Amino acid sequence: MVDLRGQYDKIKTEIDIAIQECIDSTRFVGGPVVERFAENLGKYLDCKYVIPCANGTDALQIALMAAGLKPGDEVIVPSFTYVATAEVIALLGLVPVMTDVDPDHFNVTKDILRQAISVNTKAIVPVHLFGQTAPMEEIMELAAEYGLTVIEDNAQSLGSDYTFSDDRKQKAGTIGHIGTTSFFPAKNLGAYGDGGALFTNDDELFKKIKMIANHGQSKLYHHEVVGVNSRLDAMQAAVLDVKLKYYADYIKARQAVAAYYDQQFAEIVEVVIPHHYKKSTHIFHQYTLKITNGKRDELREFLKSKGIASAIYYPIPLNEQNAFRGIGRLVGEMSVTKELCDQVLSLPIHTEMDNTTLTYITDQVKSFF
Repeated sequence: MVDLRGQYDKIKTEIDIAIQECIDSTRFVGGPVVERFAENLGKYLDCKYVIPCANGTDALQIALMAAGLKPGDEVIVPSFTYVATAEVIALLGLVPVMTDVDPDHFNVTKDILRQAISVNTKAIVPVHLFGQTAPMEEIMELAAEYGLTVIEDNAQSLGSDYTFSDDRKQKAGTIGHIGTTSFFPAKNLGAYGDGGALFTNDDELFKKIKMIANHGQSKLYHHEVVGVNSRLDAMQAAVLDVKLKYYADYIKARQAVAAYYDQQFAEIVEVVIPHHYKKSTHIFHQYTLKITNGKRDELREFLKSKGIASAIYYPIPLNEQNAFRGIGRLVGEMSVTKELCDQVLSLPIHTEMDNTTLTYITDQVKSFF
């Protein structure tokens, strides 16, 4: 699904030097390398504060802790997402309220969220799925109406631009009260191990997040709140800082692959190509088709027989996971989510795909139909 080796080979010299400098300095946790990466990512996102942490799941948990929620408070999440989004809610004794998603861009909408709000609702976690942003202007308006905290799960859409009704653009993850992301190796901006970060433009939230991520310390041995130990190690920051310089090119490469796929699959009746939500750029963390003739699994086996990778994100929605039985609250019939679980199929998409590979994949898909 991704070619991390090919990507590394192109920037090998820079990566090797950056890692060796970390080893030579013996500053393996924190320090100037992590601070430099945080500063550079903040500039890229045009965000006041970037707080690196150990992984994307930690970022979500820390964000919820910083929001000051209490056990029993409800947090709204889409059911069509990875488990981490709801997992941290349950771990903190909060109640995940699971909703359906839009059938086109697979994200929550203002109307869907409004139906899920109760007197116990305190926060919303919109997930910017597969590479494009949820309708954040409407979501922020709804949140302001009900006094809710918005925590963006931006693990799949780092770098996506959202356009407001006044034509102002803002990066995904910087619009809500807190944004979170993951630097898992397969992400568009991926480390060579685990990593994550939180974003905010709020001074007080920044102070809370920074304390919580470092054992609740305001300064050494002064613990103001109960926190966690979640730090990005310096070698991962060094790798990410190198890759950040090429990130705009990485996004363009993925978009070029997606455009080729779109063109090749546009005339296949049984295939629905990814919807391009007009208010968001799509950075294509995944290229996800909908196979509408009931032969999704058959197509996947066919591709496997031809040596072509594919993946199903996600075969089982959160509302059907045993982990959340008796814990969460369900809103609506989940008809869209159920349909997506039965139809979606993601094809390989990464920065190193060449025309030969693309032609082979698309020819095989077309031959199946």
